[in-house]
Amino acid sequence: MSKTAESLAPAPDPSRWKALVFIALAQLMVVLDATIVNIALPSAQQDLGISDGNRQWVITAYALAFGGLLLFGGRIADLWGRKRAFVVGLAGFAAASALGGAATGQATMLGARALQGAFGALLAPAALSLLAVMFTDAKERAKAFGIYGAIAGGGGAVGLILGGFLTEYLNWRWTFFVNIPFAVVAAVGAYLVIREPSGTRNRAPLDIPGVLLSTLGLVSLVYGFTRAESEGWSDATTIGLFVGAAVLLGAFVFTESKVRSPLLPLRVLTERNRGGVYLSLGLAVIAMFGLFLFLTYYLQVVKGYSPVKTGFAFLPMIAGMITGSTQIGARLMTRVPPRLLMGPGFLVAATGMLMLTQLEVGSSYAGLILPAQLLLGLGMGTAFMPAMSLSTYGVDPADAGVASAMVNTSQQVGGAIGTALLNTIAASATTSYLVSHAADGAGGGAAAQLLQARAMVHGYSSAIWWAVGILVTSAAIALALINTGKPGAGAVAASSEDGEDALPIPVAVH
Repeated sequence: MSKTAESLAPAPDPSRWKALVFIALAQLMVVLDATIVNIALPSAQQDLGISDGNRQWVITAYALAFGGLLLFGGRIADLWGRKRAFVVGLAGFAAASALGGAATGQATMLGARALQGAFGALLAPAALSLLAVMFTDAKERAKAFGIYGAIAGGGGAVGLILGGFLTEYLNWRWTFFVNIPFAVVAAVGAYLVIREPSGTRNRAPLDIPGVLLSTLGLVSLVYGFTRAESEGWSDATTIGLFVGAAVLLGAFVFTESKVRSPLLPLRVLTERNRGGVYLSLGLAVIAMFGLFLFLTYYLQVVKGYSPVKTGFAFLPMIAGMITGSTQIGARLMTRVPPRLLMGPGFLVAATGMLMLTQLEVGSSYAGLILPAQLLLGLGMGTAFMPAMSLSTYGVDPADAGVASAMVNTSQQVGGAIGTALLNTIAASATTSYLVSHAADGAGGGAAAQLLQARAMVHGYSSAIWWAVGILVTSAAIALALINTGKPGAGAVAASSEDGEDALPIPVAVH
């Protein structure tokens, strides 16, 4: 290793592993919040007098603010500094959670959820970009992103367990209050131990047209899919939202190609490896979000599991994700090209999903659901880890925040699409089954109940077939687009004057 290269490379931050603990804790809190409220929603709705028509807004308000503001949040992190954005995001998230937990009416609850989403949009890209600029050695980077990937993938299932416990044994309000200790510990710890590398901020003026166009475009897109789920794909407002999203996002891309200091430099998207990550990961999340929803309903409605038992039923998937991410992905990432982890990882997950197409009313948990979940977890964990790392690999440090925001945006939009698209497919298949088998439930009573259960399961398995196809497509995209070799001895992107993609600078491995 030449002395020049060594002198160019920043010394590793001695507190980086302590910092990872607090970054991981914050990420867990954000991911938990995406699912923990789902289980508490029926109780909260009853207590606060929220109508059935407005119930979905408890979920939608969070998704719209989070998905719509992610790119803005990533750019603010690059401008302010990631540490400051991270701590402010945590403080705001804790305050919004306290407001949600103390809500006495519908308006306060919806406002609190929107605020949670807004501060989450600042926090999530700051967390990922801090990892990107603090861990520069390839082996250490692989371990750090392995832990982060396991949390990003498995945190949603942990949210189902925690949500079940808190709702069943305490009160729905605790699904909000539980965020406060997470946020306080993470914020204090981050303030004390994180030392952001110097010279990695992007102090260019803020691209206001880009902020407005991207925020409105993403909100329109996410809301379009959310509305399609409740009102149907042919609803005039739904179509209008999709057309509006296409126009706004098209105008955003055009604007970014012309302005001097774009919100999202197009070089972040057009580099084939990062583009491949955003696309394949977004598609994979479509499949995963739909599955979380179907399995939750299957276990509670068809199998009669309690909320707590349902949460625990997801443990094999969490175990698989942690193993795939920290043991398989992290160990192999410095030895094999990322596409040879992501492609096969998505295919293993598709195999687990394929098993779930065989779901029936009387299916055995141990014989079918448990092994399918293990395969899903192993596959997604193995694929998530290199994907998270590649999303910022080789990017100019000044663009680390928006690159991190893009991987979060692809997951958020993927989640909205997955819930709406797969739910619609399932509902349509369920209705068709009920119509074609109406005679089976003609006697009413137990026969009608069994028909309803069979129709639901038929709907789920029909939608899961689509999820299998989506995961296979994710694998194909990862194998075709991602062409970077194994990350060698490690790389930190160097800031470049001309704004082109920076070349990695080798870092000595100690």
